[in-house]
Amino acid sequence: MSAESTGLAVRRPVKKSRDRRHRRPPQLVTYTALDPDVRAPRQGWRIVAAKEFADYLSSVRFVVLALILGLAAALAVYTASAEIRDAARQVSGHPSLFLALFTIGAENVPAFAFLISFLGPLLGIAFGFDGINGERTEGTLPRLLSQPIHRDDVINGKFVGALSAIGLLLAAITLVVAALGIVQLGVIPQPDSILRLLMWLVVAVIYVGFWLAFALLCSVVLRRAATSALVAIALWLVLTLFSTLLIGLIAGAFAPLTADPTPAQALANESLQVQLGWLSPSRLFEDATSALLNPSVRTVGLVLPIQADRAITSILGFDQSLLVVWPQIVALVALTVVSFAVAYVAFMRQEVRA
Repeated sequence: MSAESTGLAVRRPVKKSRDRRHRRPPQLVTYTALDPDVRAPRQGWRIVAAKEFADYLSSVRFVVLALILGLAAALAVYTASAEIRDAARQVSGHPSLFLALFTIGAENVPAFAFLISFLGPLLGIAFGFDGINGERTEGTLPRLLSQPIHRDDVINGKFVGALSAIGLLLAAITLVVAALGIVQLGVIPQPDSILRLLMWLVVAVIYVGFWLAFALLCSVVLRRAATSALVAIALWLVLTLFSTLLIGLIAGAFAPLTADPTPAQALANESLQVQLGWLSPSRLFEDATSALLNPSVRTVGLVLPIQADRAITSILGFDQSLLVVWPQIVALVALTVVSFAVAYVAFMRQEVRA
């Protein structure tokens, strides 16, 4: 008896199609749709940096520092322009006449570049001494870390925000000084002078950034803002005011001079002093300033009298002056990176309690 005669339905096996063109392609799992951190780059440090930058621009601290630096810069450029006008016959037509506004001072008024070298550390310390411990004192650090941002975004954003405010302030003051100098002297800067000034501005920001990073390190390690400010100012005084004395004592201990020193002893002592001086950020910045803002400077190291007598007087181009001070610039960048890296590691290892 067949299944058709009984009226029962028989299911016949369906052959699978071997045509792969009608198969649906497998769906690929995209992790970017599941993980928001992979979908977009981290924006936490940018948010913190923008908030810090806006707070600094609207703070009394920023206004006071801008007024102090602005008045000092205006006085320096007025004195420099007066000195240049008095010696106009000797310096007229000189290729670095515009740059002389930043390097020439009077008897009682220092040059603008020296003011930045001396007051720049205070600018960095003022923007960074309470970066972390100020949040702890106000009790806002635990709430800040409870937001959907990574922990390292806090210290990265604070450093970038403060450095941006410092760069804006230095750029504005330098632009004002250049404008006043053009009005006072009627000298239009050459492209080489503009490049030198821009490069010097970058080096100045890096120089102040070192002190910002060190002040931020003090704010991470020390609990009180006043203590961190005192430690940062103490290091600034030691490296700025007493560095020459300390370097002389160390060089006298490792390369002593007799009552009647030989040329070899004098050379060894002087070479050691020059090498130890390059450990100071202020000395590195001064060497970079002297070569970038003065095209006639051909070396910033130890120069023997016989070398100076046989040297041919010439004016260096921008690229040549940059090669002269390239080691100093790299050393400044390295000091800034190391100081911030220590602050970064110390902050990441600290325990934050609510």
